[in-house]
Amino acid sequence: MKVIYGIDNYKPLKSCALTIGTFDGVHVGHQKIIKRLVSVSKKKNINPVVLTFFPHPRMILQNETSIKLIDTLEEKIHLLKKLNIGTLIIHPFSKSFSRMTANEFIRDIIVKSLSVKYLIIGYDHRFGRNREATVGNLITCGLTFGFEVEKIEAKEIESINVSSTKIRNAISTGDIHKANQYLNRPFRITGTVVTGNRIGRKIDFPTANISITEDFKLLPKDGVYFVKSLIKSHYFFGMMNIGFRPTVKGKARTTEVHYFNFNENLYDKKVKIEVLDLIRNEKKFNSLEDLEKQLVIDKKLCEDLIQKL
Repeated sequence: MKVIYGIDNYKPLKSCALTIGTFDGVHVGHQKIIKRLVSVSKKKNINPVVLTFFPHPRMILQNETSIKLIDTLEEKIHLLKKLNIGTLIIHPFSKSFSRMTANEFIRDIIVKSLSVKYLIIGYDHRFGRNREATVGNLITCGLTFGFEVEKIEAKEIESINVSSTKIRNAISTGDIHKANQYLNRPFRITGTVVTGNRIGRKIDFPTANISITEDFKLLPKDGVYFVKSLIKSHYFFGMMNIGFRPTVKGKARTTEVHYFNFNENLYDKKVKIEVLDLIRNEKKFNSLEDLEKQLVIDKKLCEDLIQKL
């Protein structure tokens, strides 16, 4: 998959089949649309292209700086690479871009810049300034400009019964099992291991403290989670704590992972954490000794879950 930043940098060597969206989570609904895109492209011998936007349009148009996304841009690219797309175009969304009229978008972007011959779009897709145009307008323009439009019907989307909003809600409430079902994969957190205060070492539960650069990355609610990571070609299971660590009077929300049967140095290394289940909510204990006793119980619960995989 070729990744291109900015529509102006895309130089089509042949016509393409295109779908457009933010694809947050790249969930089973998105996967269905992209598989259809790839299938059509093979039959018509054209390039399968996905056009997505960053920042998320809601961050720009509605000034929603508080919006949290399932995936970072790096995570989204990684997921889309697995779906046999020919080209991924990531266009910087801006207020000036949003002010393009529907006719300008069709003429200048779909026809001239991308050389689209086949467009796959959701039944409720709207585009152009103030979301002025509908799928019906696209179909009409397709007849004029020579591209075909395939509308994904409501019943096809509703039969999957999934949306990025539903997944965000599931993750936020700690319903990891439901989120992973919708995603058709484990929810993932990517970050860099940084130096912590090493309290975990004192109670024989050393942790990797994870720094997450992107402040828009969605994290589950505070609690202890069953996780795994691929480190040097091997999977290591562990338990992750997200929260303020009230037992040690923590002042900032942190993410830290204790990996089982692992004692290598991970400082400054990037790790990808697959979140598998919620073990319990975060809790304040009366002492470090009480916390250690609970961590032993938590680890046993995780080990029981490993046996069930």
